Amino acid sequence: MTGNELPIGDDDLQAFVDDRLDAPRRRAVEAHLAARPELADRVAAERRDRTLLRGQLGAKFAEPVPARLRISALRAARRERWTSSARSIAAALAIFVVGSGVGWFANSLTLSPRAAAPTASVAQSATAAFRTFVVEVAHPVEVGVQQEAHLLQWLSKRLGRKLAAPDLQPFGYKLMGGRLLPGGTGAAAQLMYDDASGRRLTIYVRAADGTETAFRFQQEGEAATFAWIDQGFGFAVTAAATREELLPIAEAVYRGFDGATSTGPSGPRTP
Repeated sequence: MTGNELPIGDDDLQAFVDDRLDAPRRRAVEAHLAARPELADRVAAERRDRTLLRGQLGAKFAEPVPARLRISALRAARRERWTSSARSIAAALAIFVVGSGVGWFANSLTLSPRAAAPTASVAQSATAAFRTFVVEVAHPVEVGVQQEAHLLQWLSKRLGRKLAAPDLQPFGYKLMGGRLLPGGTGAAAQLMYDDASGRRLTIYVRAADGTETAFRFQQEGEAATFAWIDQGFGFAVTAAATREELLPIAEAVYRGFDGATSTGPSGPRTP
């Protein structure tokens, strides 16, 4: 390496694995790896994993886009949600006006929605991801449980947080695998589980603002979700279950992710 070349960093190594380097930088990385056999072995393993995953997912990329994921369908669903939200807000405002004074009403209007927004956003994204992938038969996950160690290492690196797959076997659920998803301004992870009857459950994780450690419950049709925010990340557990069935599972997931840094011995408050 000459004095004018930049040092080789993790970004260069990842770009090398993904075949995104120009010819001069690629030669520099190859020379860097040639002098470091252990690093070269690790990078070669990541390249093999990438090639394997690309081969496994090739057929998926060739499939037509499902009707529910087409732009027109997504826009229609968004308009429907906006209309429903507007009706709910209008009804809530009418109740507030009848039952309380103007000053109290103004304070609630400006503070409460803002405080709940980050957790609500996590819950909404988790529910959407659950509905999209829980119905898949051939490709419910991107990486299967057979490659659990690689899956968790990959998702941890992309989220910037060490992830583990919580043990949900006491509730009858076993890990199927997971996938990487877009999440806000960064990446999100989805882990999928199923039970002996084929019923599925998902855990969703992404970076999120806020410090709301209380559980937020959301029910949209058959999809029930408990969501919370802790240590700069949003978490959500979603299944076709009742609130009573899902709550102990959400508490177990909370302890599985944050047992060492939880806000208290019993985890987040429940609504």
